[in-house]
Amino acid sequence: MTIQQVAAQLYTVRDHTQTFPDFVKTLRRLRAIGYQAVQLSAVGPFPEGDIARALNDEGVVACATHEPGAAILDEPRRVVERLNALGCRYTAFPHPGTAPLDTLDDVRALAARLNAAGKVLHEAGQVLCYHNHNTEFRRVDGRLILDVLYDETDARYLQGEPDTYWIQYGGGDPVAWCERLAGRLPLLHLKDYITLRDNTPDFAAVGSGNLDWKRILAAAERAGCEWYIVEQDTCPGDPFDALAESFSFLRDHLAA
Repeated sequence: MTIQQVAAQLYTVRDHTQTFPDFVKTLRRLRAIGYQAVQLSAVGPFPEGDIARALNDEGVVACATHEPGAAILDEPRRVVERLNALGCRYTAFPHPGTAPLDTLDDVRALAARLNAAGKVLHEAGQVLCYHNHNTEFRRVDGRLILDVLYDETDARYLQGEPDTYWIQYGGGDPVAWCERLAGRLPLLHLKDYITLRDNTPDFAAVGSGNLDWKRILAAAERAGCEWYIVEQDTCPGDPFDALAESFSFLRDHLAA
């Protein structure tokens, strides 16, 4: 992993991306920290051309996006058009939302829809990935939902954007999932995991929690990961400070 492959997930700073002037300021602040790439998510409804120009002006690359799940499943060609306008190759299905996942047939139905949407993106030279939460670590008929989603889809049409925090929260092993997705892992969400004084888990800046980043990142690199995307769903203070802390840890301890 090189520091140029480290990106910031804009969901972390979503309160600072809802107007276009704030979006531009946010890009500038992230570039000053050292981030050269972002994943577009939770950004105000701005024209793609304006977003693309702002990224170019601030020297930041859009490595990926998160698009609404319904848009991916129901209107994949519109997603293709949006990614083309942004000059972006990757997007991720963010969450199953209200889709039922109570039976194996339910999960297979979602897998089939993801596969069909991913085929549309693949034929346009783009890549659909899947972003997990802990939901996918439930078992249906003895099988993990996340296993079924990957087993029942073509690797060309659905690749991975595993989230280290949610894997840990769900009882999985981030290293094992990087290995499981070898050759199918263009994106990885870096999110640390801590236990608070009241014994509840919480999000943390990368390097300040309990995850073994040296092993995780080595496994991701072996799996062919292209983008290492820092995200923190909630922050105890300024989210820019949290992103800066994560970036400094990765730069000083793990990046080539």
